Amino acid sequence: MDSNSIKITLPDGRVREYPKGVSAAEVVKSIGSGLAKATLAVKIDGQPADLGTTIAHDASFTALTFDSAEGRDIYRHSASHLMAQAVTELYPDVKVAIGPSIEDGFYYDFERDTAFTPDDLAKIEARMAEIVKRDLPITRQELSRAEALEMFKSKGELYKTELINDLPEGEKISLYRQGEFADLCRGPHLPSTGRVRFYKLLSVAGAYWRGDEKRKMLQRIYGTAFDKKEQLEAHLQKLEEIKKRDHRKLGKEMDLFSLHEEAGAGLVCWHPKGARIRSIVEDHWRQRHFAGGYDIVYTPHIGKEWVWQTSGHLKFYQENMYSPLDIDGTDYYLKPVNCPMQILIYKAGHYSYRDLPLRWAELGTVYRYERSGTLTGLFRVRGFTQDDAHIICTPAQMDDEILRVLDFSLSIMADFGFSDVKIELSVRDPNNLDKYAGSDEMWVKGEESLVKALKARNIDYQRMEGEAVFYGPKIDIKIRDSLGRLWQCTTIQFDFNMPVGFDMTYIGEDGKEHRPYMVHRALLGSLERFFGILIEHYAGNFPLWLAPVQLAVMNITDAQAGYAGQLGNRLQGLDYRVKMFLGSEKVGAKIRDAEMEKIPYMAVVGGREMEAGTVSLRQHGQGDIGQMTIEELIAKLQDEVQARK
Repeated sequence: MDSNSIKITLPDGRVREYPKGVSAAEVVKSIGSGLAKATLAVKIDGQPADLGTTIAHDASFTALTFDSAEGRDIYRHSASHLMAQAVTELYPDVKVAIGPSIEDGFYYDFERDTAFTPDDLAKIEARMAEIVKRDLPITRQELSRAEALEMFKSKGELYKTELINDLPEGEKISLYRQGEFADLCRGPHLPSTGRVRFYKLLSVAGAYWRGDEKRKMLQRIYGTAFDKKEQLEAHLQKLEEIKKRDHRKLGKEMDLFSLHEEAGAGLVCWHPKGARIRSIVEDHWRQRHFAGGYDIVYTPHIGKEWVWQTSGHLKFYQENMYSPLDIDGTDYYLKPVNCPMQILIYKAGHYSYRDLPLRWAELGTVYRYERSGTLTGLFRVRGFTQDDAHIICTPAQMDDEILRVLDFSLSIMADFGFSDVKIELSVRDPNNLDKYAGSDEMWVKGEESLVKALKARNIDYQRMEGEAVFYGPKIDIKIRDSLGRLWQCTTIQFDFNMPVGFDMTYIGEDGKEHRPYMVHRALLGSLERFFGILIEHYAGNFPLWLAPVQLAVMNITDAQAGYAGQLGNRLQGLDYRVKMFLGSEKVGAKIRDAEMEKIPYMAVVGGREMEAGTVSLRQHGQGDIGQMTIEELIAKLQDEVQARK
């Protein structure tokens, strides 16, 4: 190979020679015309780059298409710039802030004196289409810090100026241009505006600049973009289904819960039907925990300042805690977590290695300050009940306990209908080790134990560097709902901080004091949030074992009211949740009412059923199942409840 040639290694291991200075686009084109048409950007030696990038050295090379997560991010980031250009052309007085890609879409934040309306979104979409037709080249440009500041200051773009000032001195500033529009951006981007084909602007929301409620409130326009029309249409249909399933909408329609600004934002009132479901969830949770070798504990809702100083929360978490209460001259705080109080229970006893492991679980209500702009129905609240558990064990017991809690967590999630999960392993940022508590040895052992459990069950996981909290590595289990959305629920987390801070010890076989290992585990997470997930996962059509009302009993005429009442009473005596429709209304109206309430089954009795000692059974959303005896009905209900269907 001569000195003017370079070697490009493709993902399948093949190596090709090209002249030095070849563009990424030329490399892709040489591989195949189909790939060239689909490629949005590339990765060179693992780093994303524009198609216009030239390559002057031997390198590994990957083409990025919309089928890859990185390709989708680049596509949607370019769509956000396309939208920003359309906005600035239509509304020259606007100030632009930031516009990243997000899961399934993108957004851009703007400062504008008047609010964007649905009509504005339609105009912006139309202008975006015009810019797509112009097929403007998207080009990268590097400026010095002074040049970039002068450029954006001259345009009055104060948000871009602030971002530039926050960058390190001496760092080159990259811009991306498309026609008259230029944006501060690292890139990469699509080669031209004509490559953004199918998109839709979805909504407008308020957003504080840099997430700081003390800063300016901006307007955030959300959108989505795909490279195929059918993908966009399918996504928009999914969004419509999400709207139908919105737990805030269904919660009101089904009379499950309410939130009241006059009582306090982010504080949930559980109505009888919602409370019944919560009770079922809690009862099942307790039953499984007792059977799984756990003990249940209860701890106070407030604690002295000393507790939160010792736990580290006043140092690391105070901005999320409420202001203290002065009680007898001492500051008390509403608890943001349950763990310190459980540690005090441990400190009240004297334990040896023979007593360990201890598995303590609690449905403990905690209080955390969340910005009002972030509160979202049940998904983000200020007071919620967390299903915490803490496992206190010896180092020798650690591997077995991690495997045990992993199996337990996955099993209970499956009970509620969630078997499709994504696992993440959150570990330290290797470049900032000084911000983590505990020794290197403990971090290594903790991570090894988590990995060993995942490998023992052949579970794929994604390693998330820098995502661990300061006191230990963790496994995060995300459940996938019926619409394919992922929800973070379960966390299995080591804690190297509190056992030291609270001076936790046990007596070992050698008769000396040793430090136990401590594992935090929130399984369902917040009961409020988990309830919201359940509502949307099932679209309010809860399986029989969770339904607040399992069966509606209704008569066709007044002559069967007594028989229907006896049937309802018998089923209630067997602990089934029954609602009786025994009035003189037409049976069609009763069925409609039961359907509106999403009651799983309806037992309809007329003269024929009363004479034969049977019922005519209907299923919600399915219609008539047929006649069956009372014993057959009871057996069907029993089997379905036990199977948790």
